[in-house]
Amino acid sequence: MAKVMVVFGTRPEAIKMCPLYLELRRRSGFEVSCLVTGQHREMLDGVLGHFGVVPDFDLDLMRHGQTLTDVTTGVLRGVGEVLEGVGPDVLLVHGDTTTGFAAGLAGFYRQVPVGHVEAGMRSLERYSPFPEEVNRRLISVVASVHFAATETNRRNLLAEGVADDDILVCGNTVIDAVRVSHDPGHVFADPVLRGLDFGRRVVLMTVHRRENIGPPMHGIFSAVRDVLDAYPDVEVVFPIHRNQAVRDAFAAVGVDSERMHLVEPLEYGDFIQAMSRCWVVLTDSGGIQEEAPFFGRPVVVVRDVTERTEAVEAGTVVLAGTARDRVYGELARLLDDPGHYASMARALNPYGDGHACERIVAGLEFFLGLGARPEPFRGGGGL
Repeated sequence: MAKVMVVFGTRPEAIKMCPLYLELRRRSGFEVSCLVTGQHREMLDGVLGHFGVVPDFDLDLMRHGQTLTDVTTGVLRGVGEVLEGVGPDVLLVHGDTTTGFAAGLAGFYRQVPVGHVEAGMRSLERYSPFPEEVNRRLISVVASVHFAATETNRRNLLAEGVADDDILVCGNTVIDAVRVSHDPGHVFADPVLRGLDFGRRVVLMTVHRRENIGPPMHGIFSAVRDVLDAYPDVEVVFPIHRNQAVRDAFAAVGVDSERMHLVEPLEYGDFIQAMSRCWVVLTDSGGIQEEAPFFGRPVVVVRDVTERTEAVEAGTVVLAGTARDRVYGELARLLDDPGHYASMARALNPYGDGHACERIVAGLEFFLGLGARPEPFRGGGGL
């Protein structure tokens, strides 16, 4: 029986790795353990509860004011100590977080084969997103097996010298998470969302990236204020990040409207249902660019570059930058042009069909010599 350890530490990782962990648990050929680092604490715990996952190991590393160096060294040391005791055959890490990079390095130091879920994503900008772009490149160096979400990700890896035999295109596990979590009858836990009329044009907004703190956020929030002033039928829901710098930037702009609904970070179930019922999503997040198209929701990305280039090519996402006039213009075009809105809403989601976890497990079986190589994901999926 193959021993597999699944490691993650942040809310986005948990959303994407919990379905994979549960799929592994359903298979008789694996002995599975789960290690969380606690890089995010409260937000991580909410996702664990949503999926009913109880970690076997919890490093509980979250500390106020910790630096990237603190997180990196804490994960490297903590994961290494657990690996010494467990001795897994494979270590699965995810994406582009500091947890993923440091855990992968810990596995490499102990010659434990590392499987990289969501491998091969690239913005080709060293500091955008920061530090994620370099994290994901470094994980690719130490990984033995690369589970790429898309064909574009596979080509990125090939261009960097990764052997084709070591790559499997699987789709993105976030679509698996969305598929099993979507509930049209969901009753919102958040009282603001319970009282909101989703029959109106509701913009769901998330803004939190480090590189957007300061003038870029001022531009984004000013554009949203302009939209609220110009379109009296628009409502905006903003689950505001706990980072005080984000809150200060929002307060500095002064978005004064009864149709601006500021709420605390949402539990995953509430967030998914808000995404499914909103009119459009405005975000600087990465994963939301993959999730929202599942529901046919256009996404306005407030970043200068995106590593989710497939979404831009498919037409599910428009890249708006952070300048006030441009962000306003992209939102206004969706508000004013039904044909443009429909073309984005009907575009085919390039990120998955909800069965990525099954392909990854089959891929693990293949790489461990326990089964045949599965067919790759070839694109398409959504409601």
